[in-house]
Amino acid sequence: MNAGRLEISRLYQRFAFGPRPGEFTAALKAGPAQTRNALLAPPAQDIGAQSVQPPLLTDLGQRPKPNTPELADFVLGIRTQREALMLWWLDLMVKSDHGLTERMVWFWHGHWATSMSKVDHPLAMYKQNQSFRAHALGDLTAMSRAMLNDGALQFWLDGQTNTKGKPNENLAREFMELFLLGVNRYTEDDVKALSKSFTGYQLTSSTGEVRFNEKRHDFAPVALLGTTRHFSGEEASDYLVGKSDCQKFIAERIWYRFLSSTETMPNNFSAVSAYSSRNMLSAITAAATDPEMQKVKNQMAKAPLEWFIAACRALELTPSQLKRPAQISAHLNKLGQIPFSPPNVGGWPAGEAWLSSASAQYRIEFATWLVKQSSLRALNEIPVEKRVVQSADWLGVAQWSPRTQAALRSSVNNPTEFTVLALTSPEYVVSA
Repeated sequence: MNAGRLEISRLYQRFAFGPRPGEFTAALKAGPAQTRNALLAPPAQDIGAQSVQPPLLTDLGQRPKPNTPELADFVLGIRTQREALMLWWLDLMVKSDHGLTERMVWFWHGHWATSMSKVDHPLAMYKQNQSFRAHALGDLTAMSRAMLNDGALQFWLDGQTNTKGKPNENLAREFMELFLLGVNRYTEDDVKALSKSFTGYQLTSSTGEVRFNEKRHDFAPVALLGTTRHFSGEEASDYLVGKSDCQKFIAERIWYRFLSSTETMPNNFSAVSAYSSRNMLSAITAAATDPEMQKVKNQMAKAPLEWFIAACRALELTPSQLKRPAQISAHLNKLGQIPFSPPNVGGWPAGEAWLSSASAQYRIEFATWLVKQSSLRALNEIPVEKRVVQSADWLGVAQWSPRTQAALRSSVNNPTEFTVLALTSPEYVVSA
């Protein structure tokens, strides 16, 4: 396998949700270095993203009591706004001219995992999503503060019930274990200390608005990771971000989500040192440039959402314009991954967890539904005798296996069947 081609394929599949028609061919001519620079550099203006209109979300207020006349309208409003929110974000992922930005919003959604199943209100989730976007490639110190003041995350982890004298440890525990430090890098006493620093936050769950009530805050000194003093919530957040364990932990997350979910992160992984500044673009740039990107063993299965977005980009489809767009949720639900609905605070799994005989069949059904709604312009422009080879360029695949090539050749005169086979092939489902 050509090393440069493999690297370019990985850059597109892992850092940009896959290429649009023609982009991979142009990237092969430009080479890995120029392609990497283009994919990583945020544009001054993202015309594609700007073409997507924000969802119309309103404050629906608190859920009415059971068996009241107002409940039916409330439930309908929640359902309608949830669908609008999801389609808006899916459209952004597909239409954005800088795939890395939305790829990072997706990364942070799985990192600071918050679910509509408990938060309930789309407006609060929308505000969180916008915070992810604002800090996607920026400074973790600022992002961590923003998340501490995020209504959806506070409600998801019961932060609003954490008061002086009656601490709730949920938010503090996850801040250290899942968000900033990692497992076994803190003690139970640290959890108790941090929970006291996080007291005093109140919120309006229907809007995600957070406010600080100092009367509910514990101002007593605490012993947190070796330092004893009073910490405000923001000061405690800054303190955690500044720890060396945080630098390593975020680099581990980058490795696990972008390089390999099966191989152990090497000690010399360049994202570790690059993240000393706590700047995400620096760390992602280091990861994308690291020699590990070129090693064949570092394969990764696409998560269902990543596969869907990549397919839409290749097929030139806009999610909100699909027939019965509510079907998107049904298909993604079968595959086990719906935006704004992670299974728990740990987010979704990665890698081989998405590969099973059942998911393979569901992908075929999903791919067939999508392909029938595409003009297949890019494929139809390829001469029949060149379709097997050049379809790899269209989809950004490093190399078709002999078995996949044989299957594609058998369907070369049937564009619909050919495309379904390509989109559900091992080489497309797995970022080689």
